[in-house]
Amino acid sequence: MVGDLHCHTTLSDGSLGIEEVIAQAKRMGMDYLAITDHDTLSSANRAHILGERYGVRVIPAVELSAWDRARNQKVHILCYAPQKPDRLEGLCLKSCTIRTECAKDMISKVMERYPIPQDAVRMYTKGSKSIYKQHIMRALVNYGYATELYGRVNDELFKYPDGECLVTREYPDVNFVLDLIHSSKGIAVMAHPYMFDNIDLLHELTEKGKLDGVEVYHYSADEDMRRSLADFAQSNGLIQTGGSDFHGLYNEKAVHIGSMTTDGENLDKLLKLIQINEQKSKMRAVPKSE
Repeated sequence: MVGDLHCHTTLSDGSLGIEEVIAQAKRMGMDYLAITDHDTLSSANRAHILGERYGVRVIPAVELSAWDRARNQKVHILCYAPQKPDRLEGLCLKSCTIRTECAKDMISKVMERYPIPQDAVRMYTKGSKSIYKQHIMRALVNYGYATELYGRVNDELFKYPDGECLVTREYPDVNFVLDLIHSSKGIAVMAHPYMFDNIDLLHELTEKGKLDGVEVYHYSADEDMRRSLADFAQSNGLIQTGGSDFHGLYNEKAVHIGSMTTDGENLDKLLKLIQINEQKSKMRAVPKSE
């Protein structure tokens, strides 16, 4: 039993649609798949139906944007199988609005440097809940101002934290996000801790008992980093997840679905926790007899 628990579609910043992603997961021999589009659970119903058609078990999921205020840096939290997803709707809407507002400001700055049409970026955002830097770069490539999505032009404009056209704002506080995930009866996993230098935060949140797992297997962590994360997870009873973080054309590095995975042992732990949350939700939904 194996699963890729981190991938994206055109609903956020991926280049393939839901069905294409699920079909590819089947080709790669995945038993389980989680579509973790940024700040939206819109894929859930369609992904479930398509998963049954292709013989891939799809776990409802979302990658939530959050902010570590103590260290003034961003952090991503993967939420799996929320039993009350409606409790996350307001949070998702707020984060998508923040991202789109930042993107509009970035587009204005880019247009001061490169004379591209107003709608040059929009044509690549069809179906997406937000506008992303990758969409802007694709427009610049299309109009001949760059030859690749990631390279000199991207670094000059959008390299974190001092790109000339980069615009960032604070997302909701990470503690609030985690509390909301557990209120929705979802499972909270810190995504790629080394990507945004979230190791200190990982330790802090684990001590508070706010995390259910950590993404150990991700391309942003080398072998030593993965070993360190695995040891930490083992010592603190955290589920160890893995996923490709697939974005298709928009990947910064060449990764494919199934390039990083979650093994059977940790999938089993995740599925058992999902089952416990399902039972708790059903128990609370049953009215007490008089």
